[in-house]
Amino acid sequence: MKINDLKDNDGARKDRVRVGRGIGSGKGKTGGRGMKGQKSRSGVSINGFEGGQMPLHMRIPKRGFNNPFGKDYAEVNIGAVQKAIDAKKIDAKKDIDHEALKAAGLARGGKDGVRLLGKGEISAKANFKVAGASKGAVEAVEKAGGKVDVVAKPKAEAPKAKKADAE
Repeated sequence: MKINDLKDNDGARKDRVRVGRGIGSGKGKTGGRGMKGQKSRSGVSINGFEGGQMPLHMRIPKRGFNNPFGKDYAEVNIGAVQKAIDAKKIDAKKDIDHEALKAAGLARGGKDGVRLLGKGEISAKANFKVAGASKGAVEAVEKAGGKVDVVAKPKAEAPKAKKADAE
């Protein structure tokens, strides 16, 4: 067998249907779009339109509230941190902050920093610099000989407008 002899099995690839190529093709004239109307013409986008009936997405009840001032923390459990320390993804001798947790693949997102939660156990002595921590997490870390510093993320200050001297 030579490389130039290689080919697909019969029927392995199907040719695309060329619509609108004469009446004898079976898909000529209207090209499978039926007669007249909005959907037979180009430039139609009526997804979700139900002919004037109230669309499904408007009929379903809405719940909840999206707080525009809510903080976005990446939540990390101390058990996951201990696993990362055991797997040598995090160095427990250095301070563990948002960057270190991100590099280890534990903290995803979290515009406003990391919040340490108390699920799991920690045995390594480690110092944390995080934006928030639960009571249980702080107790567990201190019991293992480490400490938790809760540091507020520095806000980006808006440039102040200079006052013109009115003299």
